Amino acid sequence: MPTGVALRDARQQLFDAAERVLLRDGPNALTSRAVTTEAGCAKGVLHRHFSDFDTFLAELVEDRIARVRAQEADLCERAGTGTVVGNLAEALTEVFETVAVAIVALITSRDELRAKLRATRPTGVPLATEAVTMIASYLAAERGLGRIAADADVDTLAPMLVGAGHLVFADRTGPRPSPEAVRKVVATTVAGVVRDR
Repeated sequence: MPTGVALRDARQQLFDAAERVLLRDGPNALTSRAVTTEAGCAKGVLHRHFSDFDTFLAELVEDRIARVRAQEADLCERAGTGTVVGNLAEALTEVFETVAVAIVALITSRDELRAKLRATRPTGVPLATEAVTMIASYLAAERGLGRIAADADVDTLAPMLVGAGHLVFADRTGPRPSPEAVRKVVATTVAGVVRDR
């Protein structure tokens, strides 16, 4: 007798289920059983698509990194529009209101997952590193348009913004930070270089 529901795109549905578990219950609650229960399918479905649970988790991280890369393209297209502070605050919110904070915690708590990711990403913290690249690219685009000082060190500002954003969103059990709180952190961080807030 079949168990669970038929999955059209099993990999994506398993990733989405893992994200829901991470957001709701945190990294310690993320098990293969929790993922398949959340997805409404038999445990064997996960192992049909992934050789082991750490491989599943590594591919989940890669999938979420691809989303940040897509977000980078969108953010860079916004250079010259809106305000620099507003664009940065929206970008950081989009990264950290999703699963990024939980994934960073997951990576730091699982040695085998970290080892798998190190095979292709030898430096930095996956997802956070891509967020830094996204912010640096955007800041460079705005610098090229003259909305940020010509001597602005975007390679230093980007990790400062991502680190501050991570801290603002780090408490997954507390209330989400307000848009004003995020804007304040961004505005304070870039105050010396932004010409158009």
